[in-house]
Amino acid sequence: MAESKRKSLWNLLRAKSTAIRNFKDVAKEAGHRRTASDGDAGTLRRRSDLPAEFTSDRRRPRRPGAKGSKGKDRDYEIHRHDPGPLTDWPPSGMSSEEELSLGQAMQLISRGAPAFRGHKRPIPHAPDHYYTLYATVAGNHSDDTDAANLHDAMTQLMTLRKEGSGYANYPWETFEQPSYAFCFGKRAGTITLNHWVSLASVIPPSIPLRDSGVAPREITLDRIFERLQELERGLEDDDEDLMYKNLYRRLLRDPDKYLSPHKTLDKQITDLIMVLSRPDWIDFTLPKNQVATKFIYDNSLANASTYHKFFHQLLLSVELDLRINSGLHLAEAKEKLVAQIPPTIQWNLALARRWRENIRVDRIGEHPDQIRLRFKLQKRQVRMLKRFIQMMKWPNLSETIACLKQHEAQGTLTGHISSHAMAFFSGLILPGTTFPFLIMNSLVDIDPDRATDDLALLTHIHPHCGFQYRGSYTYWTAASIVGKVLAPTCLSIAGWVGPARPTVHLDRAQIARIRQRKPPARSQTVTPEDVKTMSERSDPLGPPAEVFPVKEYELVAPKMDEDEDYDYDGYLTDLVRIEMLHLRPSNTNDSKHSITSGATSSDNGPKWFDASIHFAIDGNSWPLRLTFDVNFVHAWPCSDGPHPLFFDYVYESVRADKLVHVRDWNGVYGGLNSSLDGSGMHVGGPKSFPGLGSNGLGGSKKGSNIMSAGGRTTTATDTTGQDQDNERVLVVEAFGVPDNEVLARAWCAHWGLSAVVADISKTCMACAIREAYAAALTVVILVDDGQKVDNKDE
Repeated sequence: MAESKRKSLWNLLRAKSTAIRNFKDVAKEAGHRRTASDGDAGTLRRRSDLPAEFTSDRRRPRRPGAKGSKGKDRDYEIHRHDPGPLTDWPPSGMSSEEELSLGQAMQLISRGAPAFRGHKRPIPHAPDHYYTLYATVAGNHSDDTDAANLHDAMTQLMTLRKEGSGYANYPWETFEQPSYAFCFGKRAGTITLNHWVSLASVIPPSIPLRDSGVAPREITLDRIFERLQELERGLEDDDEDLMYKNLYRRLLRDPDKYLSPHKTLDKQITDLIMVLSRPDWIDFTLPKNQVATKFIYDNSLANASTYHKFFHQLLLSVELDLRINSGLHLAEAKEKLVAQIPPTIQWNLALARRWRENIRVDRIGEHPDQIRLRFKLQKRQVRMLKRFIQMMKWPNLSETIACLKQHEAQGTLTGHISSHAMAFFSGLILPGTTFPFLIMNSLVDIDPDRATDDLALLTHIHPHCGFQYRGSYTYWTAASIVGKVLAPTCLSIAGWVGPARPTVHLDRAQIARIRQRKPPARSQTVTPEDVKTMSERSDPLGPPAEVFPVKEYELVAPKMDEDEDYDYDGYLTDLVRIEMLHLRPSNTNDSKHSITSGATSSDNGPKWFDASIHFAIDGNSWPLRLTFDVNFVHAWPCSDGPHPLFFDYVYESVRADKLVHVRDWNGVYGGLNSSLDGSGMHVGGPKSFPGLGSNGLGGSKKGSNIMSAGGRTTTATDTTGQDQDNERVLVVEAFGVPDNEVLARAWCAHWGLSAVVADISKTCMACAIREAYAAALTVVILVDDGQKVDNKDE
């Protein structure tokens, strides 16, 4: 068994990349997709032959029922169009009856519009029903993306690339999954499209390792640190005999010492993996073990055995990491090898990488209290914490910074405060969700105010939480629904949202864990079939065809430009205001609902609360409960916009102040129709449709009129064969003050609907709607940061 495993690893190391051949196949397939099709629209709607649990009833865009190749025997004159931004559709000099070729359509409609593509990848060593999902975007002709800059967001230590230095180029290249290199959106409280798709991945909770039965040699603590100090200069891979002697005389036993010594890298890698597969090592895949410094913060004799075990495991992991990343291997071979290593071993490699990058051994000793380490990252981390304190407007700012400077001068930042502070200032941080709690707990521990003792139980085990300090501000994790909703009024850095408005329902210094439930099953769930068909369901041109009629597209925009009753200046200032954040102690014994935050009646930690926000809208108070753990996807920016929208991307728009009248959008809770009390609903494209009136949003009867983006009046039964199109997108115009966007987000949390959030100055309305179709979402929230900047200038 061991011999076959060694051979397979050696084959991986010697394997040559097939990336060029695969790229050609993909390019050929993509080219075939753009060729003319003789089939009618019905053939485009065939379901794939995937198993039933992977199929989706989500429809693809389709064209009117004309069969065959449209445009035959027609000879319209196609006018050249100025490549500048579109202001009218059809463009000047072009008739709505004309038909565009593929090249013309791509130049006129798709130029600068983002193209969304989904990816499904298997998980090594796991059954086929486990998989990871990703999304990539291209086509916007700029370097701008939907992801926040890791340095500016202070989240660079939440992610770690498996191979090479720097940040990952693709989300599957990181140790942590979903990848935090592509997690946070540029807008506060948002995530990226890739992270939204990745949340639907099915990842096994843990892959147990079989005990190899191979034990390492016994080694003393001083010999461990002696070898760690030697490895700071790198591996002796240029001297095969020395490398063999250092590994097998100090750490391992060679079972083939006399017949066939393990002097090659592939055999040594196999032996190290087998030793690290023993179940008695620390398992860093478990969340409770992911603050690695808790095993070494206590250097007393009482903790000596754990201290020794941790560094013994670390040394073996460093030896393995250096051999895998040896310059003697091809880059493709390294990538394939790391992908095949079990997750438990991969987390050991992540720990070894952090150690090699950030920590050096200054003094060696036989006992833990004699060891002295040097932390390369400490000065940078001090600057980061100072910036974090200032940006969060920490209530006890001056005294906390003074205390931080005192600890830095005395050299006590890493050994005399807490294990969380030691992890933060040393940089020995495993990728994933621990970092936000490390930086906040370091701040709380350094603050000399005794009131912070009530904030000592912040932990990544319960990420949906926040706290109030000194009655001045509240601070919430970016994972909590309160943080996601209040984010437009705050900053979002280091995985925290704040400073947010205080609440009378918490003490001056108190932690609140927020109970948030999973959204309804019928709301939005991304399936593998949705990911597979993402590019088809969101193509700017619609389904493949030989010609593309101009009349099937419409230039869409927010209705404020043409609605005479739309007082934009008033809308900016007076219509919506946040009244208060309300927290009600929750009954954690309620087991009727699935609670994502893990509240249990036996939890003796901080209290659990149900959150709601009260809004003042046109003189009335409207409470909205933040019940569901929804997400807000930052729209990918487009260029050369605005872009025309294909008629089959159906949407309806509503102003934020009218949103509270919208109930059960698209029948999420099983109702045949949504309802809207009163007017204020705008349907289809930029033209309002007469007669919608009080029936409005889903209040219309079966077969009621809906104006499509292309201007064609259809009925709901025409488009779906059912009472309504359950994929239609609700576009919420939340322009103006941040409270409008908070209202839109709170409404989503109240009903359990995730949404795409688009800054209209960077992403046109058409591209935002298409991204909602790509992400299988049915709500788009439009904001305009450009308008806020203009107002400030005035």
